[in-house]
Amino acid sequence: MIKKTNYSYIGIAFVILVFGIYFIPRIVDRITNGDVSRKESRSDQNLEEKSKSDLVFIEINNEPKKVPVFSFLNQEGKMISNKDYEGKVYVVEFFFTTCPTICPRMNSNLVQIQNEFKDFENFGVASFTINPEYDSPEVLKEYADKYGITNPNWHLMTGDKNTIYKLSNEGFNLYTAEEEDALGGFEHSGNFALIDKNGFIRSRKDEFGNPIIYYKGIVSEEEKVDDDGSKEEISALKEDIKKLLNE
Repeated sequence: MIKKTNYSYIGIAFVILVFGIYFIPRIVDRITNGDVSRKESRSDQNLEEKSKSDLVFIEINNEPKKVPVFSFLNQEGKMISNKDYEGKVYVVEFFFTTCPTICPRMNSNLVQIQNEFKDFENFGVASFTINPEYDSPEVLKEYADKYGITNPNWHLMTGDKNTIYKLSNEGFNLYTAEEEDALGGFEHSGNFALIDKNGFIRSRKDEFGNPIIYYKGIVSEEEKVDDDGSKEEISALKEDIKKLLNE
């Protein structure tokens, strides 16, 4: 009995020794070459990329705020809806082509952003005119050409005025109003909204930990500080676009 037991132990030890000599070097080689760990590495890399995005969801009644459904004609006379932006990171603005005050500054900043992300097919801009009675697709096309708007995902849209105003004031909470005493006849926010690939409004937090919600679009990177003392946020917007593109 003792001899048989010893032979059994010796046999097991011999198998382990052979396994170690034959297989372990090959396993080491595969790990070194990345064959074994590749799936884990990609998974870890994806998690790392997602963790880089510290942008918060804008919540209304404890629910993440999603872009409302919309459908308007763009500068090419093509019907564009929120579905055309699915899978894309994009910036939203409300403007009008005859605006004598903040719109030229806003769109100059957006063109600069467009040019920085020209190699990203999943980046776009949604511009809604608040003067649709004048801003026809033809007028919007001329405006796009004037400013150098070339991104195929940058749609300047026009349509029913009441629908656009509801989209602005209720859908995005970006102030828009027709005002006779205002320069150009309209008042509107100079802010941009940032939308992620799934259609949710996103933003970074301020120094107190509160979401900034929107990005000031009227101050250029060169100016740094606006006349009212507000800080330049175009650089921050560019950084946050990159984060959402990596999600």
